[in-house]
Formats: sequence, C-alpha cells, structure tokens
Amino acid sequence: MDYSRPICALLALLVFYLTHLAQCTNAKINFREKEKQILDQILGPGRYDARIRPSGINGTDGPAVVNINLFVRSITTISDIKMEYSVQLTFREQWLDERLKFNNLGGRLKYLTLTEANRVWMPDLFFSNEKEGHFHNIIMPNVYIRIFPNGNVLYSIRISLTLSCPMNLKLYPLDKQTCSLRMASYGWTTDDLVFLWKEGDPVQVVKNLHLPRFTLEKFLTDYCNSKTNTGEYSCLKVDLLFKREFSYYLIQIYIPCCMLVIVSWVSFWLDQGAVPARVSLGVTTLLTMATQSSGINASLPPVSYTKAIDVWTGVCLTFVFGALLEFALVNYASRSDMHRENMKKTRREMEAAASMDAASDLLDTDSNTTFAMKPLMRGASDKMRQCEIHMSPPKKNCCRIWMSKFPTRSKRIDVISRITFPLVFALFNLAYWSTYLFRDEEEQK
Repeated sequence: MDYSRPICALLALLVFYLTHLAQCTNAKINFREKEKQILDQILGPGRYDARIRPSGINGTDGPAVVNINLFVRSITTISDIKMEYSVQLTFREQWLDERLKFNNLGGRLKYLTLTEANRVWMPDLFFSNEKEGHFHNIIMPNVYIRIFPNGNVLYSIRISLTLSCPMNLKLYPLDKQTCSLRMASYGWTTDDLVFLWKEGDPVQVVKNLHLPRFTLEKFLTDYCNSKTNTGEYSCLKVDLLFKREFSYYLIQIYIPCCMLVIVSWVSFWLDQGAVPARVSLGVTTLLTMATQSSGINASLPPVSYTKAIDVWTGVCLTFVFGALLEFALVNYASRSDMHRENMKKTRREMEAAASMDAASDLLDTDSNTTFAMKPLMRGASDKMRQCEIHMSPPKKNCCRIWMSKFPTRSKRIDVISRITFPLVFALFNLAYWSTYLFRDEEEQK
C-alpha cells in the first residue's frame, strides 16, 4: 500500500498550521514593549556609561566624529547699537556610538526615540559668540534623540540665540555686514572630539526669510579650530552676509536732507529787506537739520571713525549754515551800499552847490573877459572831443555785462549764491555717491 500521498498531505497541513501560528504570534507582538526591553538592555545599569565618549571611526582609539547641520528658522533682529543679532534655529548633531547597537527585529524598528539627553553621551558643544540663549519648552521640550540600529545617534533641538556681531559702519548705510555663528568644543580637544559639517547641505535657511532692514545675500560654512594653552579645540562657523536695505534710508534720511538744503536756498530769492523772513527761514532749516543729525546718531553706536552718513549730514548742515551766513553778508553789503549811496548823494549836492557858485561868479565878471575866454574854452572842448574819438571803450566780458545789471553788491551776492550753492551741492553729490558706491563694490570683491 502506498502511504506517500497521505504523508505529504499531512506534512503540508503541518507547515500551513505552523506558518499560520507564526503569523498570529507576530501580529500579537507589542513593539513598544520591545523598545522598552531594548532600551533597558543597552542603557541599563552597568551596561552603558554616559561619561565615556564613543570610540573613533571603525572602533579605533581616534577622536569621536560628530557631524553637524543647522536649519535657520528665523532671524528676528539685527541691532546696530548693541552689535548683535537674534536667530532661531534647529540644531542637529549626529555621531556613531557602537555601544548602542540593537536588533531591529527584521526591520520593524527603524529607530528608538529618547527625550532625556543625559541618558547617552553628548558632545560638549557651545556657541562661542553667544550672548543669550534659551530652549523651547512649549508644549513639550522641543528636543529628541534617535538611536538607530547600527549605533548612530541623532540629537535635534530647537533653540533661540542672541549672538554678537561686530560691525564695521564706515560705509553705513551703504554697508554689508558679516555675522558669524561659531560652535566649538568646550572640554574635549581634537584628540578626543572632532566636529565636521554634514556632507551635502549642512545649513538650510527657511524660504521667504524677511528682515526689516537687511537682506540675507548668502551664507558660508567654514572651520575655525582654536589653539589655547590647554590644547586645540574643534570649531565650526557659519558666516551670514547681510546687505542693508538702502531704500529705507533714502526715504527717511537722504531725501529729507536734500529738501532741507534746497529750502535754505529760498532765502537767496527773497528781498534783502525781508529780514524776519530770511532769518527765520535760515534758523528753522538749521535747527531742523541739526535735529535730523542727532536723531540719526542716536540710533548708532558711538564709534571713533567717520561714517558715510556722517559725511552726508555734515555737508548738508554746512550748506544750511552757509546759507544763513550768506544772509549776514548780504545784510552787511546792503548797509554798505546804502552808506555809499548816501555819500555819493552828499557829494553830488556839494558839487551842484559849487557849480552854482562858480556860475554866479562868472556872471559877475566883465563881459570883455568873458568874450576873451570863449575862444580858449572852445579850443579845449575841441581837444576833448578828439580824445573821446581816439579812445575806445574798454571791452567787457559776458560775466561783467551780466553783473552790471545788478548795481548793488548785496544783490550781486544773492545772484552769485543762487548759482554757486546748487552747483557745489551737485558736485558734492557726484563725488559722494561715486566714492561710496564704488568703494562698496571693491569691498565686495
């Protein structure tokens, strides 16, 4: 009798039963419980010491390598007075700790998550140019640690920092500023710990980043290892290049200053006798310009060098003050012209009186003498006509002809000022903008 067929059927039924039983068993596995068991296994007492750093690459005794990348969420303020800026970022560190390897249950456990950083070894990184900083704890602490099956550890945290940013304001407000973010090891030297930028894209910036008075042009990553008496320490830095938005300063500073200077020139067109109007106009523009200058300097730190805005406000203040001094000169010239006219009038009256006395004396003389003097007078007058015919009038250039239309010196001063002040101010603008704009381009190179 052939028993092979029943036996094969029985074996097939047994395999089916065992397979179904294994599937039912896997379906009932509690992976959260497995995570707890794995964490207790790798982080239990006597199994893991968070005080000991991980081994080097490939389990060697070399330095532990920590890869770092950043995600800049926002840049809130950039202060010129305090020379600092505030940034909110997601900070990530990643390193290999072979002591934390575990079984991933056939790919079912991708990673383990921790929220307590003191359970595992952490790099002693600090921000060397930090002034203030804090973590975010709403609603829960914004931090996690992921442990992968191969022993890789990912540490991520959201932090807000206020960092120092030394600025050079010589070209203010046509300047560009470079603010750095520096990260270094505090206690571990490069023999034990090395920081490296993560390959690919180590720094990301949120899209549509808006700043009130600056534009983030670009950012650069670099290394900045420092040597001290206690050894060499690993250091990373990010240089953020900010360009100041000039349109704000053009509207708030440059155009109002130009308008004040032009308003001060209105006094050149007012009558010389309008003393109250010209004085009040000059004093008002001068005080307004001084207030504008003090307001600009109040928003800037007291540096020892001259800024571009100082040159602009100083020259504009000089022009306004010059217009006020010009009226003082016109007033003095006007009084001098009046005194001269009075002197000429007095001299003409004296000459007229003298000529009337001479005429009366001639009328009293003898008629024969009068007739005898007529040929002599006629001869003298003929010689004077001949001299006038031979003498040519002096040549006058265009400027003298034009200035001759204004007989008084005070009027001439006003007319010359109407041309000189705008011309000199235009030349100053040409020199100012060409100098600082080209210097800005050279510094960019």
